[in-house]
Amino acid sequence: MMANKITVYHNSRCSKSRCALEFLQEKNLDFEVIEYLKDVPTKTQLKALIAQLGIKPQELIRTSEEEFKTHFKGKNLSDDEWIDAMVKFPKLIERPIVVKNGKAVIARPTERINELL
Repeated sequence: MMANKITVYHNSRCSKSRCALEFLQEKNLDFEVIEYLKDVPTKTQLKALIAQLGIKPQELIRTSEEEFKTHFKGKNLSDDEWIDAMVKFPKLIERPIVVKNGKAVIARPTERINELL
C-alpha cells in the first residue's frame, strides 16, 4: 500500500525551501511540489493548511518581507484578514510547508519534516 503523498509548498528562491526538497529526495520519498507563488493557494486551501499546522494565521506570516513592512506592519488584523493578505501577497506565507496525512509543519529547521514521517 502506498503511503499518503507528501506535499511541499515551495519557493525556489528560498534556501530553506530547497533544503526541504533535498531532504525528501535523500530519503527517497515521493512528494509533490506546489510553487505557491505561481499557484497561489485559495482562501479555503490556506485555512485548511493553517488548521493542519495547528497555528494562528498570523504565525504563518513572514514579517521580514517588504509586503509586510509596507502594508501590514503594526496592524492588528483578524485571522480572516491575515488569510486574505496571504492570498493577495503570497510572499507573506512562511515556507517551506510540508504536508502529509493531514498534518503539516513549517520545515524550519528542515529536520521538522521528521515529525511527519
